[in-house]
Amino acid sequence: MQVSVVLCTYAESMFEDFREAADSVLDQSYEEVQLVVVVDGNDDVYDMVNDEYGDRHEVLSHCNDRNVGLLESRNTGAELADGDVVAFIDDDAVADGHWIEKLVESYEAHDVVAVGGKMTAEWVAGRPSFLPEEFFWLVGVTHRGFAEGPGPVRNTFGSNISFDREAFLDLGGFDTEVGGRKGDKNLQGGETELCARLRNKYGTSVWYNPDATVGHKVFEYRTDPLWLLDRAFWQGYSKRGMQQFVSDSGDEEGEFLGDLVREYVPNRLFRLFRDPSSPKVQQLVMLLLLTGAVGCGYVYGIAKWG
Repeated sequence: MQVSVVLCTYAESMFEDFREAADSVLDQSYEEVQLVVVVDGNDDVYDMVNDEYGDRHEVLSHCNDRNVGLLESRNTGAELADGDVVAFIDDDAVADGHWIEKLVESYEAHDVVAVGGKMTAEWVAGRPSFLPEEFFWLVGVTHRGFAEGPGPVRNTFGSNISFDREAFLDLGGFDTEVGGRKGDKNLQGGETELCARLRNKYGTSVWYNPDATVGHKVFEYRTDPLWLLDRAFWQGYSKRGMQQFVSDSGDEEGEFLGDLVREYVPNRLFRLFRDPSSPKVQQLVMLLLLTGAVGCGYVYGIAKWG
C-alpha cells in the first residue's frame, strides 16, 4: 500500500518549518511513502522547494498559478498523487516517525476508507499555564475527552487525516467554498463537511488511531488569551454553520459541552478545593470563559444562519 502525503505551503517565512515537516514525512519507518508538495502560488517558495528536494524521486512538487487557498491546494495534491492512500499534513506540523505505519495498520485491520490520528502540542514559546486541556482543540491539538481510544470518530484534524484516494476523489475532495459561498472567512469546517459526505456515501466514519501522532507547533500568538477567546467565538459560530449546511454533521460538540458541565468543571472544582494553586484557578476561569465564548459564537451563528 503506497501512501501519498500532501503538504501545502505558501510563505517564505514558513520555509524552515515546512522543511521540518517535509523531512519528517521522508523519514518514516514505512517505506512506501510519496511526498506531494503543493506551493500555493508563490514562485519563490516553489524554487526553494525544488532546490531542496528536486533530486528526490519520492517527492513530487507543484505550484499553483495563483493563490487558491488550503482546501483547493489539498485537492490538487490528491489529484497529482500516486498512492493508494492520500494523507494530509500542514507546514507547521512534524510527523512522528511511525505515523504512516500506524495509519496503514488501521487500514489493514479495519474496513474503513479514512483514518486519522492524534495531534500533540509542540509549544514554541512554552505551554501557557492557564490553558485547560479541554480546549487544546483551539490550537490544533487533540483535546481531553476527544476519544477514549481507537475507534470511529466524526473527523480528526486536517493535519492528521487520510483517505482511500479513490474514495476521496469520488467525493470531489474538500468543498473549497466552505468559508466562501457557504459563509465567510470565519466559517471553518472543511474536514467536518467532507467526512459527513463520506459517512453518507460510504456508511463509515473516520477510524481514529491515537498511536498515529503528529506534533503541531503552537506559536506564541496562539497562546494569547484574547486570541484564544476570539478563536473560541468563531469556532462556536462555525459549529452552527456546519449544522446548517451539513445535514449529518454529528453531535460531538453537544457531547463535549455535556462532558464539560457534568464532568470536567466539577472535577476541576474538586481538584481546586484540594489544591488551590494559581494555575488551577487560571485554568478553571479560562475554561468558563472559553465555554462562554463558544456559546456566544454559536448563538451568533443561530442569528445569522437560523
